[in-house]
Amino acid sequence: MRLIVLAAALSIAAPAAALAGPASNAVKFFYMPEVKFEADAKYRDRFTEPVTKLFDLNDQAQKNKPDEVPCIDFAPSLGAQDFDEKTVAKTLKLSEAVDGDSANVTVTFNLFPEGDESKREMVWSLKKVDGQWKVADITSKTSGWTLSALECLAGQTPE
Repeated sequence: MRLIVLAAALSIAAPAAALAGPASNAVKFFYMPEVKFEADAKYRDRFTEPVTKLFDLNDQAQKNKPDEVPCIDFAPSLGAQDFDEKTVAKTLKLSEAVDGDSANVTVTFNLFPEGDESKREMVWSLKKVDGQWKVADITSKTSGWTLSALECLAGQTPE
């Protein structure tokens, strides 16, 4: 009888364990309240190409035209500028799919307590670099954009 109960418990626990892991932990970091803006230079070591190219252009835009809005004017992890921190934390769900040195972490959450338009689904693409999971890109399934594909002309100087 104990063996059956143990087998049942393991069969329930095993799928849940597959939902979270080191890749998910690398992404969950960006949903902590102390992280205000993913493109901030202090988090740059958590990213890799191709998204770092956009971050570099965003840095140039801020340097060249400090009085203008840079290329990234929203929180990429949320796909929004406005949100309710408690609602995001309460509704946050992560699942990961790992394939060797690549992983996709799907994150779902709500920006606000009410309204279908506040639901978000983000897919984070990660690469393992020197044994660490680094974010290569972020895609909003809700809004249909990919961070590395966003144009950033503000950081470029005219020729």
